[in-house]
Amino acid sequence: MVDLTQIMDDEVFMAFASYATIILSKMMLMSATTAFYRMTRKVFANPEDCVTFGKGENAKKYLRTDDRVERVRRAHLNDLENIVPFLGIGLLYSLSGPDLSTAILHFRLFVGARIYHTISYLTPLPQPNRALSFFIGYGVTLSMAYRLLKNKLYL
Repeated sequence: MVDLTQIMDDEVFMAFASYATIILSKMMLMSATTAFYRMTRKVFANPEDCVTFGKGENAKKYLRTDDRVERVRRAHLNDLENIVPFLGIGLLYSLSGPDLSTAILHFRLFVGARIYHTISYLTPLPQPNRALSFFIGYGVTLSMAYRLLKNKLYL
């Protein structure tokens, strides 16, 4: 059984923990950004959220969609779809004893790709900016999964 202090002394695991914290903080920021856009544009998805701005029929005018709010919401949803697999596979990968420089390259590429994906989604930048950043991040997660399956798991 591995002692927790051994894991905390592992440089690869600590690098993973650092980059996971950065990317999770970015994802949390997307929640706040979505709420900010909803409040400033007075656009809500649920009737109970509209009560703050009016009652009855007056409140219903705030129950609508807005292109900017939807763009932020979709960027956040895309984060959820990509960051969760990275966290699971990245954790297993970091515990499998990879080379430190290779692991840090994987983590940096993923975090950079996700941050650039958000910038290109919200700005919006023309394609293929967003697609390239998506595929870089996806490719990094696939690369870690491949290395993990190839070298460490018993199939």
